[in-house]
Amino acid sequence: MGVEVSRLSNGLTVATETLPSIESVALGVWVKSGARNERDDEHGMAHLLEHMAFKGTSRRSAFQIASDIENVGGEINAATSVETTSYYARVLSGDVPLAIDILADILTDSRFDPGELEREQHVILQEIGAAHDTPDDIVFDKFTETAYRHQTIGRSILGTPETVKSFTSQQIHDFINRQYGAERMVVVAAGDVQHDTFVRDVEKRLGSFRSKADSTVPTYAQYIGGDFRENRDLMDAQIILGFEGRAYHVRDFYASQVLSMILGGGMSSRLFQEVREKRGLCYSVYAFHWGFSDTGIFGVHSATGQSDISNLIPVIVNELQKAGESIAQDELDRARAQYRAGLIMSGESAASRASQIARQLLLFGRPIAKEELMERLSALTVERLRDLSERLFATTPTIAAVGPIGRLAPYEAIRDALPGQEASLRRRAV
Repeated sequence: MGVEVSRLSNGLTVATETLPSIESVALGVWVKSGARNERDDEHGMAHLLEHMAFKGTSRRSAFQIASDIENVGGEINAATSVETTSYYARVLSGDVPLAIDILADILTDSRFDPGELEREQHVILQEIGAAHDTPDDIVFDKFTETAYRHQTIGRSILGTPETVKSFTSQQIHDFINRQYGAERMVVVAAGDVQHDTFVRDVEKRLGSFRSKADSTVPTYAQYIGGDFRENRDLMDAQIILGFEGRAYHVRDFYASQVLSMILGGGMSSRLFQEVREKRGLCYSVYAFHWGFSDTGIFGVHSATGQSDISNLIPVIVNELQKAGESIAQDELDRARAQYRAGLIMSGESAASRASQIARQLLLFGRPIAKEELMERLSALTVERLRDLSERLFATTPTIAAVGPIGRLAPYEAIRDALPGQEASLRRRAV
């Protein structure tokens, strides 16, 4: 049957996909507002709001929210990202109206009790402390912060102890009133669900939700790049080398995704084979590409011991260089197969499928059929990937490193050794 989409009179988009043989339903509300939408004095507000959503409404206490959903064997949660916030549940098909009622309750009638706020602020301060004590967490925070210096898109989603402790209940109410409007929200369900019934249930509870939010569009992101290093007395070093990637909407987005898989998307990838298997220079290495609405970032993450750092980075740089010179057809075919399998496997999970549909609706305004994605992947050629490699790795690099990194080469030396027109004129050994 595919994805069915309706739009309520207030602008709220409602979508469903019936998945045969699944007796449960994954459903949720996704909002086009995340950490990137915060003002300077609101750093961490979107994440705090996600936490506070389950702390009580006029109709339900925090315990009742949890017990009502768990009394029927369901589960409920929320998540904050750079550009979106989601509130979602999974229940048996007969309990969908209850799940809708609870989700609508927390979105429309949360009390944000000062006592609950104080306790949750304490929890988030612990979360911030735990992230700071986890090198492979802090290195990614510093990586994005360096890539997008002094921009909300580069800030940690958690916020800082100072900002989190400063928030009041009224500020949270103001934030949700400013950010959450029906035209920027989608409600999606996947599994054993009937579209017309689901739409009616959603309209009963969210049909009168305010249509528009007052929030302005976030400032256009500008990738900058640069260098961050923090020496720590640890057993291993966490290092990320990154470049400007591609936004969701641009032509090279899927090519960038596939390139990351060829370079470091599995045990057969170039980086894993060359760096880890053949040379044993690290215990973990992979490539990734993150797309956002107006920018993207491509990176290689590695974790290694202090003694191997000086040899590790030149090998990674050499693999990036070779990607612009030669990509084999069998590598492209293998990466395409991985991507295709990932899409199919995610489609077999109701929760993954609901999330995928919601992201597509928020980003593109429509669900994208699997066949359309396959056509885009089929259109990729080795020539296009090589050309992308040359352009991508010629952008200003971002380096983030945490741990015993005294042997890591200077930023300028790594930059000058990277492929690219200017670097080719001044390339020297790292």
